[in-house]
Amino acid sequence: MLYLARVQKQEFSNQISLRLLAGKNYDDTWAILADGTVLMLALDDVSDRLNLPTNILNEGVLILADIGENGKVLRLQTATNWVLELVEKYLTTGFTPDFLQQEAQKAEEWRQSLSLQSQELSRRSIEVEARREQIQNLEAKLQQEKQFLESAIAQLKTKSESAEPQPAE
Repeated sequence: MLYLARVQKQEFSNQISLRLLAGKNYDDTWAILADGTVLMLALDDVSDRLNLPTNILNEGVLILADIGENGKVLRLQTATNWVLELVEKYLTTGFTPDFLQQEAQKAEEWRQSLSLQSQELSRRSIEVEARREQIQNLEAKLQQEKQFLESAIAQLKTKSESAEPQPAE
């Protein structure tokens, strides 16, 4: 996992410590690490193994540290270019914290508005379905009444035909 860290030298020892300040999440966002985790490293081991210039590990320098799941440092690099890229991408184009907060607030308002619209559409859909069922029930009832009336008319015709006097032949 990638971390932003600050180098801290340990007096009277050949070790440095990395205070982890922020970590990159799997969705490419970054999270500030509140606990201030400190990773102790042997200066000679790190500079030899990672083939680093020693000036990258000066006191107070910000670095990007790629740390494996076992806590072993896989790669260290200065964070200068990364920070400059952030400044260039976001801070020179007007992406200030206030702007981002306003955009986040707008997005939340849109989300709430869409939720209300979705609820309204669901309610209307339920109403339409209920009305459709009412219309189907009325159609079925009218069909039954039509059949009843047709059979009643047919019975009346049969009765009237049988009640009429037969012409004599």
